[in-house]
Amino acid sequence: MVCPVLKLSKINKRLSEFFMLKDVTFELFKGEVHALIGENGSGKSSLMNIIWGAYTKDSGDILIDGISVSINSPMTAKKLGIAMIHQNSSLFEHFTVAENIYIDNKPYLNKTLKIIDKGKMYSDCEALFKKLGFTLNCRSIVKNLNIAQKQLVEICKAYVSNARIIIMDEPTSSLTESESLLLFKIIQELKKSGVAIIYISHNLEEIMQIADRITVIRGGEIVGTQSVKAMNVDNIIHMMTGMDLKERYPKLNVKTGKEILKVSNLYAGNILKDISFSLKKREILGIIGLVGSGRTKVAKSIFGIDKIDSGEIVVEGNKVNINSPEDAIAAGIGYVTEDRISDGLFMYLNVPENITAPNISKVTNKHLIDRNIEKRLTSSYIDRLRINVGTLNTKAAYLSGGNQQKVVLAKWIMSKSKILILDEPTKGIDIASKVDVYNIMNEMVTKDVSIILISSDVDEVIGMCDKIMVLYNGKIAAMLPRNIATREKIMSYATGSRHN
Repeated sequence: MVCPVLKLSKINKRLSEFFMLKDVTFELFKGEVHALIGENGSGKSSLMNIIWGAYTKDSGDILIDGISVSINSPMTAKKLGIAMIHQNSSLFEHFTVAENIYIDNKPYLNKTLKIIDKGKMYSDCEALFKKLGFTLNCRSIVKNLNIAQKQLVEICKAYVSNARIIIMDEPTSSLTESESLLLFKIIQELKKSGVAIIYISHNLEEIMQIADRITVIRGGEIVGTQSVKAMNVDNIIHMMTGMDLKERYPKLNVKTGKEILKVSNLYAGNILKDISFSLKKREILGIIGLVGSGRTKVAKSIFGIDKIDSGEIVVEGNKVNINSPEDAIAAGIGYVTEDRISDGLFMYLNVPENITAPNISKVTNKHLIDRNIEKRLTSSYIDRLRINVGTLNTKAAYLSGGNQQKVVLAKWIMSKSKILILDEPTKGIDIASKVDVYNIMNEMVTKDVSIILISSDVDEVIGMCDKIMVLYNGKIAAMLPRNIATREKIMSYATGSRHN
């Protein structure tokens, strides 16, 4: 019988008074892509941190090639041939791209004196990028890169590590479709060379495409392991949640009202060209397009983050001049950004402090924050939105992705925005949390809020929107009512192969 390259046997770890990993057994074989999936907060990252050495187990055994090992630090993990691509950047921000990639594999002119051969390091990096099809500049300082570029650097760092086991935690969460395809190509190369990969993702279609086996974890326990060939999306959802989510998009059919927002002939930053659309009260408008089509630019222009070159914005029949987010908020517009970590949350403030951040006046008493009022107000939102916080003093950084997203939504619901722009609100969160977000949207619509949903998920916009605006190259390629929108029709407009 083939010996697994990695085996976890009855791993236990108490992480808090509310949560622990219980008797976790898991096997990984040479040349295998083994997907680990579960809801946010199910224990995936905690388990990976035990393999990576960031946490130490309370009990149980870790075996590499059948031999019991003790992994008490990431350095030990590296020595055992384990590498990890983190969901959030773990790079040295002030180093160059090449310096980060070869941080553990520096080429030396003199190894004794630790003199680095920088010429070889940069030429090796350029050759690597050429081989992988990446277009990054090896000499760029990492702090100047965007999220997707940093993720590509993390991938390259793992690729050159000569690791036998690579843990990939949501590696495509910030990548474009073409960048994700490059990653899948790298994964196939790694598989051929015998590298074993643990792949964590909420994207079930992606998992079905690249994984060999799937293990589902729920509430800190392994529910089961199956071959990908023996499973379908419905099976996986049932294993993850313990319930059947037959209705993944619980759209309510709410009667829309009068026009609340009108955007006319909007031009911005040589990207958006003649954007005109309207939004009715209680309506959900979807905006979709490929990367670079201008999806997020529309949101940032309406919200006052990016300057508008020309055009007109009318809210409830009144023309408004929006030159800043403050102007937008005053006009009744809220904006949930795509990057909740960098732009949506104060990661080291607690949950009530985050929820009340744009609503300080509601919790102040004689110009001082009244913590009792803050607690009372925010507790109702935490209950309504089913935010699993542990305690109210829990900092946003320590919440799961789905709960972080609900906190961002809570602060804008509290602000009583009439128009809410949601930019990729379900990206990187599990299926059950996605349904929670959809139900929050439904609740807001029934309370007369109008929503602009920006998404790269075609099924999501079809499932949750009343009409769908498809962008191509900064222009509106189509405006489709929900009843005639299909995946094929949307993609044909989004790729420019079909025109109105």
